[in-house]
Amino acid sequence: MPVTPHTVSDVMSRAPVAVGSHASYRQVVELMAESKVSALPVLAGEGRVVGVVSEADLLPKEAFRGDGPPAAAQLDEAFKAASVLVEDLMSSPAVTVHPDAPISEAARIMARKHVKRLPVVNSEGLLEGVVSRGDLLKVFLRPDEDLLAEVRSEVLEPIATPSALNATVEEGVVTLKGSLVDRSMVPILANAIRAVEGVVDVRVDLE
Repeated sequence: MPVTPHTVSDVMSRAPVAVGSHASYRQVVELMAESKVSALPVLAGEGRVVGVVSEADLLPKEAFRGDGPPAAAQLDEAFKAASVLVEDLMSSPAVTVHPDAPISEAARIMARKHVKRLPVVNSEGLLEGVVSRGDLLKVFLRPDEDLLAEVRSEVLEPIATPSALNATVEEGVVTLKGSLVDRSMVPILANAIRAVEGVVDVRVDLE
């Protein structure tokens, strides 16, 4: 069986810091400083995620200090600059991910939405955790011997004669040597090895 953590629930923080929608500007700033985070899930009711408040949502208050009437294009930020409650500051709806989502899906969401952290919610929208970019990168800390064991058991043994191929792993880079009768299998093997979470790269040197 694979030992790779395949889903968000395997790497997320299960005791996330969050804030209520009626919290004040000052309370959010203090909580971010204490928790050393740049964004917080915003909760309502029994813990349903209704938004996210980030440093970017808070900065307009400083950016618009002492300025004259805002330009039409800046009305959104001007509104946030005048706000004192989280419900008026937060970005909503929140960009979230489910705990059973593949790690790769969370990474794609972060890249597409340009966010560093995602609230992890269940099917009812209740907060279960938070996953960060750093959490997703934990898979690259897997020991080389673990990667080698998974490459052999999950990739090589099912589709190739073990004695014909030899895999080694160093610093997360898998090198595949040996002989393969069907050369069309090379890209299939390489892609299958790259799919093992924690593999940094694949180098193929077959006869």
